[in-house]
Amino acid sequence: MTFQEYDTTCLPSKTPSTMTLMNQAPPPDWTHQGDALIRTIQRADFMEAIALVLKIASLAESANHHPDIDIRYRTVRLSLSTHSAAHKVTSKDFALAGQINDITESDISSCATELRSRLKL
Repeated sequence: MTFQEYDTTCLPSKTPSTMTLMNQAPPPDWTHQGDALIRTIQRADFMEAIALVLKIASLAESANHHPDIDIRYRTVRLSLSTHSAAHKVTSKDFALAGQINDITESDISSCATELRSRLKL
């Protein structure tokens, strides 16, 4: 095997889901920061922040694509990059960002109400 053959067979193929997209404009409410898409979301209180994270966790599990999540009281900071693409932004990140943007106020409110009820708060 020549070096060129080795080089191309050992590198992952660049499919649309793994090609980096750092030059593409970020989705609404998201920014490019380093090699990631970033969004910071303020909720009314801690339980609403946790409800939002639960909704995001469900989407992430379904997509098998997981954001880094930082929760500070009622502030949720999300960072999306694709680990298998050297932590670069790919179409997977744009797709999950779009799904996160589609979470409605009603979704969060009803989830927070259920959480409060289950925790007897």
